[in-house]
Amino acid sequence: MIKIKTAEEIALMRESALIVSKTLGMLASEVKPGVTTLQLDALAETFIRDHGGVPGFLGLYDFPNTLCMSPNAQVVHGIPNDTPLEDGDIISIDCGVLKNGFYGDHAYTFAVGNVAPEVQKLLEVTKASLYVGIGEFKLGNRVGDVGHAIQEYTEKHGYGVVRELVGHGLGRTMHEDPEMPNYGRRGRGKKFVEGMTVAIEPMTNMGTKRIRQLKDGWTILTADGKPSAHFEHNVALVDGKPELLSTFHYIYEVLGIVSDEEAPFRSVPLVP
Repeated sequence: MIKIKTAEEIALMRESALIVSKTLGMLASEVKPGVTTLQLDALAETFIRDHGGVPGFLGLYDFPNTLCMSPNAQVVHGIPNDTPLEDGDIISIDCGVLKNGFYGDHAYTFAVGNVAPEVQKLLEVTKASLYVGIGEFKLGNRVGDVGHAIQEYTEKHGYGVVRELVGHGLGRTMHEDPEMPNYGRRGRGKKFVEGMTVAIEPMTNMGTKRIRQLKDGWTILTADGKPSAHFEHNVALVDGKPELLSTFHYIYEVLGIVSDEEAPFRSVPLVP
């Protein structure tokens, strides 16, 4: 069952989402060769608690850490460890926060130092596909419209779209209806209605769409060992249109990136 949110509840969800956004912004200055994902995880937990939130992933389904940290061929759900990041790596950092009874949950894939041009293109295409999908999250459309748009955009660049892992509804629980696949057929699936809140999150592989799981029960990797990218936003359906609750603005401030990609999907100004 899809759980519709009131305007007041959406405002609370925005608070949770923005703590995630600010956490990722803080981490943007720390992601560099030599740092370990466990070090980043500890920084994130402290930052979240200092800003009035609770780590949303820590203990969820028995996950052992604050962040899902997935470098290179890891798609999602990587467990932080003591292995230092290296120049040329990429790493998906997925973060969740619980505050005021509502979750925020989004992700960004960072370049570590200087990455190969073909890897940089993977990041750019995957992030662009996120906004292509968000643009289809509007009144009267269906789940398949978002999935089809993401799939069409990424596959025309020759990339594999992961099937087994999907976006999802978001609210008082981390995972609500509906599931939001990154593939599909237009006009299929549940219809979008006012007050819906979802996490849209393309997971795109440089090679095959196929994946495998490590024996740790969490870490998902590409089947062919090629890199994977993952970007995620939280979005509400407000006045029939997609409204971003999360932002990459704080990341871009650190990285010196100038972008207006979020402008079509934001009516509420960001509060510093």
